[in-house]
Amino acid sequence: MGIEKKFVEEAIVRYQVANFLEKELDRAGFTHVDIQRTPMVTRIAVEVTTPGRVIGKKGKTIHDLTDAISREFKMENPQISVVESKNPDLEPRLIAKKVSRFIEMGKKPRAILHAALRDIMSHGALGGEIIAAGKIAGKGGRSKALRVAAGYVPKAGEPARLVHEAHVTAYPKAGAIGVYVRLVVPGTVFPDKGEVKKVEIPNLIAQAEDVSESSAPRSESDDGADPMKGATSPPRRRSAPPKHKR
Repeated sequence: MGIEKKFVEEAIVRYQVANFLEKELDRAGFTHVDIQRTPMVTRIAVEVTTPGRVIGKKGKTIHDLTDAISREFKMENPQISVVESKNPDLEPRLIAKKVSRFIEMGKKPRAILHAALRDIMSHGALGGEIIAAGKIAGKGGRSKALRVAAGYVPKAGEPARLVHEAHVTAYPKAGAIGVYVRLVVPGTVFPDKGEVKKVEIPNLIAQAEDVSESSAPRSESDDGADPMKGATSPPRRRSAPPKHKR
């Protein structure tokens, strides 16, 4: 039982370190971390979009980060290496963060998902899926889920291991909304299908409007609210007065 317990404890520490780095390096565009333990050192490879934010002036930031990991997680001799993300436009976590930021700003969720999926497929992805679930209908509305997908995205078996995915939670005023992004990067070869050819983008996704920070926010009646809310009812006909008997 000693060996099994040791493997479980190492997996827990890796998960805790990954969550710690994800929070600390959020502004640096954190996308992925790979932790490898060796008899001499523990190598931590962090992939970000802006490596300069992680290194800091004269390496001070990365040195403080290494000391924090060694102190809080009792990890012996950790060594952090920073790698720049090759294609940030196809990083699920960055896409999910962008979608959640627009949702928190009050944009229309359906338009956000369509525009995000269009950007994913236009950069050569073989498949993409975005799901937003939670208080989408606004304050007082029921929780529901919106899903947009295109291309080939396996969900079970060995091919599902080749799919890149990320989950981020948005916190608008109405309530929490979970954003789940799954995509297949270009050049992926699946064991059951081989190399997938480039997928044609559906017209609904290709013609999606851009969502920017300057666009108007959505109103409470958008995306799932009662369509009859605020509508004026037709005037009621006045009934004739009753006739009195003589």
